Amino acid sequence: MLTRTQTGNYAESANADRPHAVVIGSGFGGLAAAVRLGARGYRVSVFEKLDAPGGRAYVFRQDGFTFDAGPTIVTAPFLFEELWQLCGRRMEEDVTLERMSPFYRIQFDNGDYFHCSEDPGEMRAEVSRFAPADVAGYERFMKKSEAIYRTGFEKLGDVPFTSFMDMARVLPDLLRLSGYRSVHGLVSSYVRDPRLRIVLSFHPLLIGGNPFTATAVYALIAFLERKWGVHFAMGGTGSLVSGLVGLIEGQGGEVHCNAEVERIRVENGRAAGVRLVNGREIPADIVVSNADSAWTYKNLLAPSERRRWSNGRLERSSYSMGLFVWYFGTKRTYPDVDHHTILLGPRYEELLKDIFDRKKLADDFSLYLHRPTATDPSLAPEGCDAFYVLSPVPNLGGDTDWSQTGEAYRKSVAQRLEQTLLPDLEQNIVTSRIMTPKDFETRLNAYQGAAFGLEPILTQSAWFRPHNKSEDLEHLYFVGAGTHPGAGLPGVLSSARVLDKVVPDARITN
Repeated sequence: MLTRTQTGNYAESANADRPHAVVIGSGFGGLAAAVRLGARGYRVSVFEKLDAPGGRAYVFRQDGFTFDAGPTIVTAPFLFEELWQLCGRRMEEDVTLERMSPFYRIQFDNGDYFHCSEDPGEMRAEVSRFAPADVAGYERFMKKSEAIYRTGFEKLGDVPFTSFMDMARVLPDLLRLSGYRSVHGLVSSYVRDPRLRIVLSFHPLLIGGNPFTATAVYALIAFLERKWGVHFAMGGTGSLVSGLVGLIEGQGGEVHCNAEVERIRVENGRAAGVRLVNGREIPADIVVSNADSAWTYKNLLAPSERRRWSNGRLERSSYSMGLFVWYFGTKRTYPDVDHHTILLGPRYEELLKDIFDRKKLADDFSLYLHRPTATDPSLAPEGCDAFYVLSPVPNLGGDTDWSQTGEAYRKSVAQRLEQTLLPDLEQNIVTSRIMTPKDFETRLNAYQGAAFGLEPILTQSAWFRPHNKSEDLEHLYFVGAGTHPGAGLPGVLSSARVLDKVVPDARITN
């Protein structure tokens, strides 16, 4: 077995009698997969390109501030709790989740705002304040969202979809639940106020989708949030990463950082291990990729080793938007700013067309502002605030040169925040860093710099996505945003659940 290291040098150790599973990447999908495989008898080695685990959930620490690089919202916490239970432990021993109320504030360009929360009465009152004629329609929409959740999440979230017959069996349900419509189209059939339509349909943006094209199956998110709530992990989302790494090590598995995989080794039509960039070859009985699925097929396998996911097919596929993320700390606090704020710009549908269709970086933008110190002041020095602000932007399919554009774009975002929420912002900034779609490509191996992998449209969902069990190679499996069921913490954790149905149990086969 391999011992854990931060340098990429490995030593053999004992306990090599169990089947060996190699996991590529230590995002939440890869860490969850490692825990589940360890619970089913595998000895697990996770290989991570970066110098610390987490993938998109990496943690930046600088100048006394702690910044979660990616996910900030925890929904469906039972999916995390299951992983601790598989190890005979309780999650609250390692991680404290704080329930958010309200979930977030949605602020429109004209100053109107809407507070989203889990309490049905509070939401009904907020809808009534905002658009009284739409209260009944809102109630009907929530019933529809619940119906979609019961099927799309509870019944299909961990279905492998290894054959088209799996898809054919659920097509009637998807049609009945309006899966052929877009999320915005479905919402619009229930409510008329254009602002409320945005409030109830923006959720696909959380998983890389355009509300005007993402399949209405993702309307389930509205009910998922009501049922399970929205939570924040104290200490930052990185505390969940650390907790999962602890579970893996407690099972005898290992997480190796500074250990980028260069190639998946193939023998007799099956994945047989990996080769690292330092030349070291690691044999394995199974390989699970938590790396971007398109990146995995295009860069870790030779064209001759894959038929369905050829370079041509990957290039013709449609990918999620990119993200511009600015992490910054201030030497003062902004106590009137919520933990989660969605700050909408003057345009909505046309801006999304610029981002997804035209691949054009617009002058205007909509923003998500995260102020974790509203809940956990320990993430910044005393008397300071930590923030990150995220702007959806085109992926690298456009012609934006972020090396030339990044700082100017940051200044535009800062100006907007200063005008709306954070007075005197620029003069109070004491630490700062940015990530652009180019960083997602080079740092996170995201194909086309797409922050969430394949775009969540109907023709790229379920059976149409890269399968959890590879269609091209035996003993190769996928977890994470690029496979079924898709992006977002509930999605990537559910993708690891699928492994229980497609990977042989080592406790039986060994």
